Amino acid sequence: MLEISPSKVVQIIFQHREGPIAAAELHAFIDGLNVDEKAHLTALAWVGRGAFEPEDFAEALVTAHTQATTPTADYLIGMPHLAENLEAGLEAMGIDVTGEEEDLL
Repeated sequence: MLEISPSKVVQIIFQHREGPIAAAELHAFIDGLNVDEKAHLTALAWVGRGAFEPEDFAEALVTAHTQATTPTADYLIGMPHLAENLEAGLEAMGIDVTGEEEDLL
């Protein structure tokens, strides 16, 4: 089960798409997440980019916890296509975020 709310993931997707305008807000938002939320967010991005399959999410979580050597915000913001990876990860995990997206628009 995902231990970061889909609405937070959608918020990160929207902020990432705003580019440099929202970069400081995005960094602060990710920094404000707890350790488990950061690991789930990272694992979700990895599933979205194909580094892990959805059925291997637990393994991705362990990897996210044990291999976190840089601040999560720095790592994720530096990831090419973060927003697309998170969207693909949500979809691969079968998480519908339609309501959350509408709330942010």
